[in-house]
Amino acid sequence: MWMIYTIGFVVSLGLALGLTPLVKRFAHKVGAVDVPNARKVHTTIMPRLGGLAIFMAFMVTFFLVIPFLPIDLTARELNFIKAFLVGGTITILLGALDDRFDLPAKLKFVVQIATACVVVFGFDIKLEFANIPFHTYASVESWVAIPFTILWIVGVTNAINLIDGLDGLAAGVSAIAIGTIAVMAFLMGNVIVVLISLLLLGSIIGFLYFNFHPAKIFMGDSGALFLGFSLALLSLLGFKQVAIVSFLTPLILIGVPLSDTMFAIVRRWMQKKPIFSPDKGHLHHCLRELGFSHRQTVLIIYAIAAFFGILAVIQSSAAMYNANWVTFVVICVMVFFLQIGAEVIGLIGKTKRPLLDFFARLRMKAGAERGSK
Repeated sequence: MWMIYTIGFVVSLGLALGLTPLVKRFAHKVGAVDVPNARKVHTTIMPRLGGLAIFMAFMVTFFLVIPFLPIDLTARELNFIKAFLVGGTITILLGALDDRFDLPAKLKFVVQIATACVVVFGFDIKLEFANIPFHTYASVESWVAIPFTILWIVGVTNAINLIDGLDGLAAGVSAIAIGTIAVMAFLMGNVIVVLISLLLLGSIIGFLYFNFHPAKIFMGDSGALFLGFSLALLSLLGFKQVAIVSFLTPLILIGVPLSDTMFAIVRRWMQKKPIFSPDKGHLHHCLRELGFSHRQTVLIIYAIAAFFGILAVIQSSAAMYNANWVTFVVICVMVFFLQIGAEVIGLIGKTKRPLLDFFARLRMKAGAERGSK
């Protein structure tokens, strides 16, 4: 398997490097370009459709290496592969059409729900077992599992779009999350998830060569939706074969877009603005306002994503041995650093810093006591 993993990763990376310039020319030819506006960072017209290069590199490599797998696939694994390929194809087509024609949000949402339904009802892919923190493994009833799985697929499919605001940001964060999934799947012995993750990782890294600042092409909705869909299936359903599914682990994996969305909702609610109204208060906007360069901002968010990835591996490994105290520690550490980071960066607001103000009052009190002595 190590030979298959290595060859697959290298081939997918090489194909992405070769296909991306071709996709770039194709995007210009068909008019799939991103025009700058007041909310966007780039100042020149940029080709989109970069996700098409990631998808093609992955698909070609997958069909090249799958015949050489030295193991027999179970019916469950075959179903998972079919669901991934069919759902991914529908998603990439939706994203590509949106890159060219700017489809209405309602239409995209309906197609995403339909895609999730194809995965769930067409291939019987749904959450079956859950390891809820501080609880034993339990079977999940269909009336809960089906809507939860559909909601999860649609939600995570859109999650990557939320952080697609700087060159290389969404692709890099996706690569870190998918690399983390590969590590967890390897520890659990899930060969198919490791293979798919490594092929995706190679495709993303090859594309990042052209997408990192200064970008020559954007991955567009085609890339954001496809990678989001991939994360949705790999981060949750890929592990059900060994019943190591925790509601916490996949949430940690998408910690960067998830926390950015959560703070955006709180921020707009406190400012009495519509929750879905766009603003320039997202994580990458705040870091730029603090004086960090484009590349520094992206690298900082990569580091945050890697931190979430490490927490996900720790939590997932602990869940395998029912070490619930580790889960508790992970939750506390994650919440603490999320709140501190949000206050330092200004994700909630420039003056909303309850935890930092509390620590400042403690320091002042301690200083006053030392002075009185």
